[in-house]
Amino acid sequence: MGREAAEGRARSAGGRATGAEAATERAEDAAESTGGNSAESTGGNSGENSAAESGEESAEDSVDRHIARWTGKVPFDVPTEAVITRIQLLAKHVSHGKERALAETGLQAFEFETMHRLASRGAPWRAPSAELAAELLLSPAGMTGRLDTLEKSGLVRRLRAAADRRRVDVELTEEGHRRWLDAMRWRGVAEHEMIEPLDDGERAALAALLKRMLLAVETR
Repeated sequence: MGREAAEGRARSAGGRATGAEAATERAEDAAESTGGNSAESTGGNSGENSAAESGEESAEDSVDRHIARWTGKVPFDVPTEAVITRIQLLAKHVSHGKERALAETGLQAFEFETMHRLASRGAPWRAPSAELAAELLLSPAGMTGRLDTLEKSGLVRRLRAAADRRRVDVELTEEGHRRWLDAMRWRGVAEHEMIEPLDDGERAALAALLKRMLLAVETR
């Protein structure tokens, strides 16, 4: 997808295994079976994407092949394996989409993450340096080095707090906020491409099912 086309879309886009080692090996095997081939992992080209839903449901994906390869070799529940492995592979595609978004904006991951934390505060996109370091799990020295890089690039500025001169606040510059917004738009493109095959009702149903799964894990 060219940059102009992608930006246009961004604007318009509003199981059980016998042991941990076996499960890990199967998941890695499924990931490798995609071979980095986008046609295989996403269901093919635009012509194939326009196929009838019944045809899409009967098509074989990398997880179907993964399950067939492991059936009879290790005991697992097929529906559970299918769900979990597809979640793992989709998560990989999300990660790759984020990497592409950063590549489009020329930002490194650590730069985006720091700017993202500041942007979450709302205007004027500011936070105490010590608080930011705690959120990013950085030592004071590590935070200083990161801020030196960002400040040199004109993406953040450091300010002495008016109430306490010993405290240093970090603030996104206008350029920093613009670059962060650009990265967020590109991330939106990647996310929209992934969920595009589903209609509104299917998206809502999937979100509800995933929420039920996540709540069960988080409230154990």
